[in-house]
Amino acid sequence: MSRLKNRYFFIFDLILIPIAAYLSYFVRLDGVDFESHWGGFFIFTSLACIVTPIIFWRFGIYTRYWRYASVEELSLLAAAVGVSSILCGISGGALRYAISGTTALPRSIPLIFPFLALSLLALPRLAARVSANGEYPRRRASDLNDPAIASVLIVGAGDAGAIMAREIRQNSKTGMHAVGFIDDDPLKKDVHIHGIPVIGKRLDIPRLVKEHHIRQVIIAMPTAPSSIIREVVHLARQAGVPTKIVPALHQLLDGSSGIGQLRDVQIEDLLRRKPVETDTAAVGELLRGKRVMVTGGGGSIGGELCRQAIRFQPRELIILGHGENSVFEIEQELRQTARKHGYTTEIRTVIADIRMPDRLDMVFDTHRPNIVFHAAAHKHVPLMECNPSEAITNNVLGTRNVVQASLAYDVERFVMISSDKAVNPTSVMGASKRAAELVVHQAATVSGKPFMAVRFGNVLGSRGSVILTFKKQIAQGGPVTITDPEMKRYFMTIPEAVQLVMQAGELGRGGEVFVLDMGDPVKIVDIARDLITLSGLEIGKDIEIAYTGIRPGEKLFEEIFTPDEQYERTRHEKIFIAGNASTLVPGHLNSVIQDMTEAVQSDDSDAVVALLQRLIPEFKRPKVGLAAMNVAS
Repeated sequence: MSRLKNRYFFIFDLILIPIAAYLSYFVRLDGVDFESHWGGFFIFTSLACIVTPIIFWRFGIYTRYWRYASVEELSLLAAAVGVSSILCGISGGALRYAISGTTALPRSIPLIFPFLALSLLALPRLAARVSANGEYPRRRASDLNDPAIASVLIVGAGDAGAIMAREIRQNSKTGMHAVGFIDDDPLKKDVHIHGIPVIGKRLDIPRLVKEHHIRQVIIAMPTAPSSIIREVVHLARQAGVPTKIVPALHQLLDGSSGIGQLRDVQIEDLLRRKPVETDTAAVGELLRGKRVMVTGGGGSIGGELCRQAIRFQPRELIILGHGENSVFEIEQELRQTARKHGYTTEIRTVIADIRMPDRLDMVFDTHRPNIVFHAAAHKHVPLMECNPSEAITNNVLGTRNVVQASLAYDVERFVMISSDKAVNPTSVMGASKRAAELVVHQAATVSGKPFMAVRFGNVLGSRGSVILTFKKQIAQGGPVTITDPEMKRYFMTIPEAVQLVMQAGELGRGGEVFVLDMGDPVKIVDIARDLITLSGLEIGKDIEIAYTGIRPGEKLFEEIFTPDEQYERTRHEKIFIAGNASTLVPGHLNSVIQDMTEAVQSDDSDAVVALLQRLIPEFKRPKVGLAAMNVAS
């Protein structure tokens, strides 16, 4: 029954429509004097057999797969029957009057007919749906004792949980049997979803695992905060079973994952916050049809900028990077994405060093970008402490070169990716990023264009992230090294950071610093503990945590605004703005940068640091010798 095709439903309709019409007359006339209404009945029934299938076809009733019918299909069927009844009533009365001079059609027939017709016409379709549902419990009942079938608990009896439950029931390849749902909502207690009961709350997980011989816990809450994810993982681990999780909301929205694609719980899930809600219409308006350039396009941030930008179908996407392999990889990925979704964006790749102004001039002259996202930079704090000249040539002079080219070739909008380490810097890297911000602000003041900087903290999964270091140390058996037990950092996921960068780019009017709301800072040692736990290991038993001391240039806490910046929230709740940032550009910026240029040419590290301190008085660099820096790095 569940495999009936729509042509069979058409045949059922032609049989059931006359029955519904007959019953309508029988109810209306109470079985009396039917003969005098025979002509009207014949006309109404004939019209119903013609009009109803046509209306069903126009409403798409015959294109529905009734095996998976839902309330939407039932509503559509009711609407189609209602429209058909009205048309048949009007046409039948008019036709009967034209033939005999009297309507002889009881006016209540078009009111009675739709209820009876809907009940009868829905029967075979409902039977197909019920039959499809009935297949799965019978099939599963024979498999419950199969060791290859894993009994699972689904945490979250919402939409995602319902979809997961249906997928498990309908797809034997999952190798799972859903025993029940876990949900803290008291209104869902003892209810059944797709035949699967809600059997407890989160705190009941250890008991239910033991009672029902559960072999896996599935977390089906794409928008759940990290505190809930962490608690469920802890309870499941306490019960001795692994956890899987459905993708986070941003992965579902950008199409990178489907809700049925389970994966292991990752550190990003344990640091998850309320999902970022981007004004996609505004960002789309900003990028669509434009020529967009991303510097550092092969890096983790630059690459994600490219991935998200192409969704809005710019006219051209220019990926500029220094590393040929990473640029090649993101290009191939984007071309595959474009083919899959039918995007018409022209993807251009440029291998160039932003420290070479003549090369940048040729690139900008060739491609004429409208919007530039500047993500190219050196970001490694200890390495830049040992190589101050490189920090200046890439982060300061390179940024100046990109800014000057953008001004020369009339770029409409420029967004520089900065860092929270630029605020009250204690490292060369942080000071160089602050100097780069000043270059951007000066350009905005001089040109009046929306050139701006966006600051954020550590990005989970980026190449310089501490997460990757910890994972390597865990894989090698430890120890996991942490500089100080009190060290805290702000963290964001790469997609989250890039969404907000694009949103800030749309908000900017020129000369501002935008700062992303990264929630509360997280202790590095807590991240290390979570990673060890997610790896199935125990601290002190399987792997150790070792403290090595703060490295040169590092701070225990990062800040997000300088003391002189006046900040407030924008219309986007996750983005702050310091609108007065361009007024803080020192008058001697150009002369100091010129002196820096000469200092780096002779690789005079002491002069470079002195010039950074002259430009940024709040830059306080610890007095550590170069040898100590090399050891620390």
